[in-house]
Amino acid sequence: MYFYHEKKDKYMNSDDKLFLLDAYALIYRAYYAFIKNPRINSKGFNTSAVLGFVNTLEEVLKKENPSHIGVAFDPAGPTFRHEAYEQYKAQREETPEAIRLSVPIIKDIIRAYRIPILEVPGYEADDVIGTLATEAGKQGITTYMMTPDKDYGQLVSENVFMYRPKHTGGFEVMGIEQVKAKFDIQSTQQVIDMLGLMGDASDNIPGCPGVGEKTAQKLISEFGSIENLLEHTDQLKGALKTKVENNREMITFSKFLATIKIDVPIKLDMKALVREEPNEEELRKIFEEMEFRTLIDRVLKKSSSPSPSSETPNLFSAGPLFTQNNGPVQGNLFEEFAPNGAEEPKNSNLARLETLNPDYQLIDTEEKRTKILKKLLTTKILSIDTETTSAEPMEAELVGMSFSDTENQAYYVPVPPEREEALKIVNELRPLYENENSVKVGQNIKYDILVLQNYGVEVKGELFDTMLAHYVLQPELRHNMDYLAEIYLHYQTIHIDELIGPKGKNQKNMRDLPPEEVYKYACEDADVTLKLKNVLEKELKEQGVEHLFHEIEMPLVRVLANLESNGVRIDTEALKQTSEHFTARLQEIEKEIYELAGETFNIASPKQVGEVLFDKLKIIDKAKKTKTGQYVTSEEVLESLRNKHDIIGKILEYRGLKKLLGTYVDALPLLINPRTGRIHTSFNQAVTATGRLSSSNPNLQNIPIRDEDGKEIRKAFIPDDGCEFFSADYSQIELRIMAHLSEDKNMIDAFLSGYDIHAATAAKIYKIDIKDVTADMRRKAKTANFGIIYGISIFGLAERMNVDRKEAKELIDGYFETYPQVREYMDKSIQVAREQGYVETIFHRKRFLPDINSRNATVRGYAERNAINAPIQGSAADIIKVAMARIYKRFQAYNLKAKMILQVHDELNFSVPEAEKEFVQQIVIEEMERAYRMHVPLRADCGWGKNWLQAH
Repeated sequence: MYFYHEKKDKYMNSDDKLFLLDAYALIYRAYYAFIKNPRINSKGFNTSAVLGFVNTLEEVLKKENPSHIGVAFDPAGPTFRHEAYEQYKAQREETPEAIRLSVPIIKDIIRAYRIPILEVPGYEADDVIGTLATEAGKQGITTYMMTPDKDYGQLVSENVFMYRPKHTGGFEVMGIEQVKAKFDIQSTQQVIDMLGLMGDASDNIPGCPGVGEKTAQKLISEFGSIENLLEHTDQLKGALKTKVENNREMITFSKFLATIKIDVPIKLDMKALVREEPNEEELRKIFEEMEFRTLIDRVLKKSSSPSPSSETPNLFSAGPLFTQNNGPVQGNLFEEFAPNGAEEPKNSNLARLETLNPDYQLIDTEEKRTKILKKLLTTKILSIDTETTSAEPMEAELVGMSFSDTENQAYYVPVPPEREEALKIVNELRPLYENENSVKVGQNIKYDILVLQNYGVEVKGELFDTMLAHYVLQPELRHNMDYLAEIYLHYQTIHIDELIGPKGKNQKNMRDLPPEEVYKYACEDADVTLKLKNVLEKELKEQGVEHLFHEIEMPLVRVLANLESNGVRIDTEALKQTSEHFTARLQEIEKEIYELAGETFNIASPKQVGEVLFDKLKIIDKAKKTKTGQYVTSEEVLESLRNKHDIIGKILEYRGLKKLLGTYVDALPLLINPRTGRIHTSFNQAVTATGRLSSSNPNLQNIPIRDEDGKEIRKAFIPDDGCEFFSADYSQIELRIMAHLSEDKNMIDAFLSGYDIHAATAAKIYKIDIKDVTADMRRKAKTANFGIIYGISIFGLAERMNVDRKEAKELIDGYFETYPQVREYMDKSIQVAREQGYVETIFHRKRFLPDINSRNATVRGYAERNAINAPIQGSAADIIKVAMARIYKRFQAYNLKAKMILQVHDELNFSVPEAEKEFVQQIVIEEMERAYRMHVPLRADCGWGKNWLQAH
C-alpha cells in the first residue's frame, strides 16, 4: 500500500519508519553510565559519550532498520523558555568537559552516517522533534521519538511512539495506552498537566509547591486539566486548596514550560530524512582517531555480530557493563569481540602482515631446530610466546613455541600432541628458556612461564612483560597485544578467530590446525611483542617509572606464577557439611520469612520482595523505585530499613547465605584441578587502576572474613599434609601510610607510642585519657580513621555509624582538629592532581585523574576522592608486592619447602612444614616489616592453625 506525500516527489511506502533521536539526552546517559570507569583512549581523551552514542545509534539502525532518521540537538544559545523564565534548567551544572568536547565529534560522526542534524535556534530538541513527529503522525507516518525523557509522552499519538531506553536493558515502545497507564491519566495531553502540577526537577520547572506525582494524578483524574482545576478550586479543601490557589500563576507558567512546541519553524522533509549508506572512509578516519577498534570491526567490516538483545551488553543495562580479560576495558558499552573472519577493509591506515613481508619461518625438523637453537643462544634479548590448547595455564597443552630476536624475523616450532614426543622437542629448546644471559620478553609472560613449567622448563634470566609495561604507563587502558599493536605500532595483527573461528561451540582448537596455518600467527605474536618492548622500554624511561616496572612488577611475575602453580587445598568434606548446614538454615529462614510476610513468594525476586515489603507490609510510605516502577530492594536499601521490620534482617540473611552457597560452598569443589588436587586461582597483575592485585577463576579475595558464615568457608582452606597454615597481614597499613605521607605529628606520635591507633584517636577527639575511651568511642574513631581519609561526607559518616549528622559533623571537625596535617595532605593531594592531572604512590605509580578539574560536581568529587585514596591504597599494594618478592627470593635461597599459596590484599598465606615454622615466620615478618622505611614502622601480625580460619 502506498500514499502520496505532496511535499515529496515520490510515493512513500506505508511501512516506512521515521526515527527521531534526542541527541543530548542519549549523550548524557552514555557519559554517566561510565562515570566510575570512563573509557579513556591513549591520548587521554574520554570517549565514553562518543562510543556510547555510536553504539546506541548502531543498535537502532540494526535492530529497527528505520527507513528515515534524524538526530535533534539543542541550540548553542538560550531558548524561548530561558527568555521566559531565567531559572529554566538553571540548577543544572555546567556540561562536563568530556561531553562538551565530544559533541563536535559526535556531530561529525552523524554527518559521516549521512544522517541529518536537526537544530533550530531558540528551540530545544524536544520542540524540534515534537514539531516533526506531530506532522509525520498526521500524515500517517509511523514515527518513533528516541529519548529517555518522560515529557515526550505528551506527543504520543496514533502513529507517534516513544522509544525509551529501559533501565534494565533494551528499549520499550510506548504508545497511547502505555503512556496513559504510566501516568494513570486519560489522555496523553494530560502529561503536560501532570508536569505543570508536580514540576520537573531536572528542568527546574517549579510546579505547585507541595504537590507530588500522586496528588497531581488525583487532581488531573478529577478535573481533567490545569485550566479546569483552577476554575474550580472551590471544590478543594484544606492545605491543598491553599497551595493551589496561592500558586495559580506558577502552575499556569509551569504548564507553559512543560509544553513541547509543535510549531517550530522547521519543515518535515521526508526526502532529506531518507536513510543513506554511511561514508565509510570518513567513519573509519574518526573511529581510528578515537581508537574504536571494535566499532571498526563491527560496523565497517560488516562482520556478523551478536544480537543486541543477547550477547551484547546494553548501554542502559543495570548489570556489569564490561568484562576484563587482559586488562581493564574502560567503560566499553559493548563487549569487545574480534572480527569473525570478515574481509579486511580497504582504506585502513594500519599495516598488516602481508604489507610488511617479514621473515617468518616454520621450524618443523630437528635440523631446523638445531640451527635456530645455535643462533638464538647468542642473543641478549629473546621474545617468546606459546600456542596452547587452553587459556587456563594449569590445563593447557603446548601446541607450539615461537621466538624472535630481531624485528620482522621470527620462528615457530610446532609440538606434537603426544606427551613423550612433545617433551623431546621442548627439551631440545630448553637451553633457550634457561639461558640466564638473555632477557625474556613476553606479552603476559606469566602464562608462558606456567605452561612451560608443566613441561619441566624453568624460564630464567631477566623478564620484560609488555602487558605490564603498558599497565605501569597507562593503568586504566586496555593492555592486550592487538590494542597495543594498533596504538604503538600502527599495525593490525592477525586476530585469533581468523584462525579458529568465533567463540561458540563450533570454535576450533589450535591443536585442530596444521602448523602451516598457525606459524605466521604465532611468529607475529613473538615479533610484535619484541617491537612493543622496544617502544615501551623508552617510554618507561621517559615517564620515570623504570624502577616501578623493573624492581616491583617484574620480580612479582615469578612469585605469582609460583602461587598459582602451588594452588590451595580444599577440605571438600568440610565444605559438604557446610553446604548441608547452610541449606538447612536457608529452609528455616525461608519459613520465617513466609510467616512474617503472611504469604509465600519468590525471595530471590527483587520485584516480589518489593511488593511484599512496600505494598503489603507498607514498611515505609515512600519507597524508592527504579525508572521502570519496580521497588529498589538492593542490599544498601534493605540495610537502611533493617530496624523497620524483622523480615528485612531475615531477607538479608537469606541472600547472604544463598550467595555464599552459590559462589563458594558448592562452587569451590568443582574447581579443583583433577591432576593436582588443588584450586589454582589466577592473580591478575594488570587489572586494577590502583596497583592492587585481583584474583579470578575463582576470586579468592572476596571471601567474607568478619561474619560467621564467611568464616565457615575459610575453615575449608587447609595446608599440605604434614604442614600448618600460616597467615601474616599488615596492621593498619593504610593509616600508617597516611601518617607517613601527611607527616602529621599527632598521628605519627600515636603510632610510635605503641597505643591502639583507634583508641588514641578517640582519646584526642573526645579530649579524654586513653584509658577512659569506651568501646563505642573506639568504634566511632575507627570508622572516622578509615572513612575520613577517603573523603567520606558528613552524611556518609552519619549513615555508616548510625548517628545523626550533627554528631558526625562534630566527629569530623574533631578529627581534623586532632590531625590537622591530614587535612593539609588531603587538600594538597587534590591540588597536585589538579595541576599535573595525576597522583603518585611512594613508588611513583601514577593514577591519572582526567576529571579532576571538571565543572560537574559529581564527576569532580569522584576524582578528588581518588586523588586522596590512590596514593594510599596504591602504596599499600606496592609495599606488599615488594615483600612478596623478597620472601620468595629468601625461600628459594634457603631451599625451603614452605609455599606461599594466597595473597589477599594486605595478607599473605603459606603452607609450612612443621620443621620450618620458626624460620618461615622470621623471614615473612622481617620482609613484610622491612619492605619500605616510613616515618612510622610497618607492623605485621601473624597466626598459625590447621586451616585458614584458625591462622587468621
